[in-house]
Amino acid sequence: MVAIAVMVIVNLLIGSVRIPVADVCGILFSPLLEGKGEASEIWTNIIWKSRLPQALTAIVAGAGLAVSGLQMQTVFRNPLAGPSVLGISNGSALGVAFVVLLSGRIGGVALSRLGYLGDAAMSVAAIIGALAVLMLIVWISQKVKGNVTLLIIGVMIGYLANAIIGVLKFLSPEEDVKTFVVWGLGSFSRVSGDEMILFVVLMCILLPLSCLLVKQMNLLLLGDRYAANLGLNVKRARLLVIVSSGILVAIVTAYCGPIMFIGLAVPHLARALFHSSDHRILMPGTALCGAALALVCNLIARMPGFEGALPVNSVTALIGAPVIAAVIFRRRRNEVGE
Repeated sequence: MVAIAVMVIVNLLIGSVRIPVADVCGILFSPLLEGKGEASEIWTNIIWKSRLPQALTAIVAGAGLAVSGLQMQTVFRNPLAGPSVLGISNGSALGVAFVVLLSGRIGGVALSRLGYLGDAAMSVAAIIGALAVLMLIVWISQKVKGNVTLLIIGVMIGYLANAIIGVLKFLSPEEDVKTFVVWGLGSFSRVSGDEMILFVVLMCILLPLSCLLVKQMNLLLLGDRYAANLGLNVKRARLLVIVSSGILVAIVTAYCGPIMFIGLAVPHLARALFHSSDHRILMPGTALCGAALALVCNLIARMPGFEGALPVNSVTALIGAPVIAAVIFRRRRNEVGE
């Protein structure tokens, strides 16, 4: 929590435009700065319309993806499972591909070029695509028993979605393909204004609801047979966890694009930091670690010297992978030493 607070302050201070600490505090605590000069108005817009929305978006998106990854790794008992393992992120990408790539072929003008309406259409399409894949996964989960079978089917759904997207890219003009590729790189800067408020509110509702599954997730760690002997409806619990994880991924992907790595790596970081497998500790710990790491990545993506912002996906893997690898190797070395 302290790291998150510090990183929020640093995110507000550092960027392509340098704003003194005193001015940042004045902007935050005294929003009405009329008559302070043009510079104060510019700095106010930078803080309230760019840096603060990005910081809040990074916090809730990082927390949501991290919790989703923890849920997937628990239900499948697979350390390589992540939010995109069932093809839900690919479903979001497919929905956006129809808006960006196919609408231009059919209507002559891609919906993505229609400004605010185009952004709203992309967000709605991403949610519809993700929820459609999630409903398919839920239906399949009722037909198959094994987690491994469901995992393989989810991966195949992801490949199928990518194949359709590849065909749409081939048939679309270069400008539309570029728009889709840029969306696929992920960004915390797309969400602002009323969209940001709605996104934060949704995530603040969904994250506490996901914590209600802590008991079921602890029992699932014991294995299906032991969990069933303890009175858990394994099929129902697995379904609830998958739906919870899928909805978190769908909302984050719709607003921020597909953000990779955080959902896969942060649960391992939380386990190493808190030395526990108890989800009563891991769930909030993973959410906090995800939020802090997302803030670090957002800061690096728009460091001074970069024109605009770097793709978040490039930063998350570039910065996070060595850190997670070091944590895992250190934990392994400690286990061998013991």
